[in-house]
Amino acid sequence: MASPDKHAPAGLDVEALNDELAREHPIDAYYERSFLPIRLIERGRLAIIRRFIGPADGLDLAEIGSGGGHVLRMFPRARITAIDVSDVFLDTARKNLAGYDARFLKGEVDKMDLPARSFDRIICTEVLEHCEDPGAILGAITRLLRPEGAAVITVPNDPLILGLKGFVRKTPIGWALGDRIEWGGDRYHLHTWTPAEFERLLERFFRVTHRAASPSDLLPIRACFRCVLR
Repeated sequence: MASPDKHAPAGLDVEALNDELAREHPIDAYYERSFLPIRLIERGRLAIIRRFIGPADGLDLAEIGSGGGHVLRMFPRARITAIDVSDVFLDTARKNLAGYDARFLKGEVDKMDLPARSFDRIICTEVLEHCEDPGAILGAITRLLRPEGAAVITVPNDPLILGLKGFVRKTPIGWALGDRIEWGGDRYHLHTWTPAEFERLLERFFRVTHRAASPSDLLPIRACFRCVLR
């Protein structure tokens, strides 16, 4: 297991890696046609994010690693900023957020010259496991978040997920699923954490006010945290 602050190999082309992920695992298909348990888990994650963000009408809301815009479209009355390193993901987000008060920025947020204290809410969901330096992204969030703001950050519980996949592969269900069991792109993850490990990383930067898991605390496939500045 990668340690929470272990960096990815030097010289990694993050844009190319994420473009490859986006093409290999189309994000619209993931949300709409993936295996039913996956869809239910992701619906649970989205519901937690919506609850942790709270009322967002008129707020400046950014998503770091916006993917196809499926999270941001839950907030039609916010002023939205979608940030991603992949043109493939951003093109999908533009389509899914048509008609929203939205702007689309390409780049790695820790290397972008965005004004400090720009956002009331920041979402970073299922992203940090793909980043070269998760700590740099978390540091950028602390710079961009307004003093009374909140960040909602989630990660997959990869140790649990990989263990469950290994078990399912040995069953008739696994044989029937075939390659679909890999849906989600786990091989693109540069870091893995248990929820407790990840919360310790978050606490270097934030105060964690709420925590939840999808589909449940007993089966925490997705670990979700609401954070505020210290």
